[in-house]
Amino acid sequence: QTLTLCYFQLLLLLLLALSSVSLQDTVKNRPLDENDHPLTPDLKERVPEIIANVSVSTVRRILPPTKSRHKRQVNSYVDVFDKNSKLRWENWLGYLPNGSVSIYNNYDDRIDYVCKVGCHSGFYNPRKGPFCHYPYYSKVIKDRSFEVLVNEDDFEILEWKKGSSGSVPEYSVRSCSSDEIYVGKNKYGLGKVYPKDKCFYLPWEGDEYWYKVSYEVLTTNMGVSRELISDVKYNIEQAKILKKPPKVLKRSTINNANCDPVSKTTTLSKTTLETNSWGLSVSLMIGVRATFETGIPFLAEGKLDITLEIMFQYSKGKSVTEESTHSVSFTINVPPNHRCTVKMMSYSYDTKIPFTARLKRTYRNGKTKSTTISGTYHGVHTADVYVEVERCEPLPNAKPCT
Repeated sequence: QTLTLCYFQLLLLLLLALSSVSLQDTVKNRPLDENDHPLTPDLKERVPEIIANVSVSTVRRILPPTKSRHKRQVNSYVDVFDKNSKLRWENWLGYLPNGSVSIYNNYDDRIDYVCKVGCHSGFYNPRKGPFCHYPYYSKVIKDRSFEVLVNEDDFEILEWKKGSSGSVPEYSVRSCSSDEIYVGKNKYGLGKVYPKDKCFYLPWEGDEYWYKVSYEVLTTNMGVSRELISDVKYNIEQAKILKKPPKVLKRSTINNANCDPVSKTTTLSKTTLETNSWGLSVSLMIGVRATFETGIPFLAEGKLDITLEIMFQYSKGKSVTEESTHSVSFTINVPPNHRCTVKMMSYSYDTKIPFTARLKRTYRNGKTKSTTISGTYHGVHTADVYVEVERCEPLPNAKPCT
């Protein structure tokens, strides 16, 4: 019985060996066909692998400003009806705003503040209640709803200049945007100058007095020689960034007519022009050289950063152009008898950032004035450069590999 069992095991092993040899011969001698190919799927449906680290770099350069073709105006003025102006009319809210313009009234030994109701300027005095007193058709009107003239940070140099018979000096401060009525005074107090009537009107103890001579008009000193904007601080937390769809910066096609895969190292470069502009909350003096010192915001690895400070001549509506050269290096495997197209891609960012700065004004008489201003930076930049590989295609009319 033991001998029979051993014989049966040997016979089973022999049959298994013969079956294996027969299967190998069948596989070895079976003809190949298109539906049963032992190789990898069609290379056309594969994206080749970039086998080395992609290296991306950007070099920035500020282009020199172009000369403006527009003639610069010689004169300027302070728009007191612009709420962003440092010298402006502000609504009375029950208290005197910082920088309220006043005079010392020697005649009555008191301090009076410049106020107006509508187009009519007069005076406010705390001892006489919360009213603006102004002359109007032979009477003095007292009004609780009025505006006070404010010179924020004492930025504008204010000067009283003589007038007569309704005349007013250049750069006089208006109390009316729709009519020529100006802030005036004489030795008795504040009032209004009305050139059409050729006189100065004074409100006094309920009556309207008028004078042809011996009055003065409030003016602004426009003898500015230069302006400087510096100490710019960007509020990065309040930045608004709009990311636009990706765009192609450059394409490169690599051909491989060999019968072996080829490893190809390539560098693509593209130069873009990017604009930067700064809108200010205040108007600068027209015809005066204004210098701007600031760093330029840019995007790096998804975060905003600021370049080293540059200095340029500023004018409203003028932008600074930045030339950026983007480069990307990579290594790619190209299959035999195929061509592969590589695209250099990037995103475009539209960025707006609020900022504050210091405005310093230097006058021809040597005086200087400084104040804090605000504004908004606007820039369009190219960033996040990357490589995108298209599907490889067989080379047309390629020689078959044997």
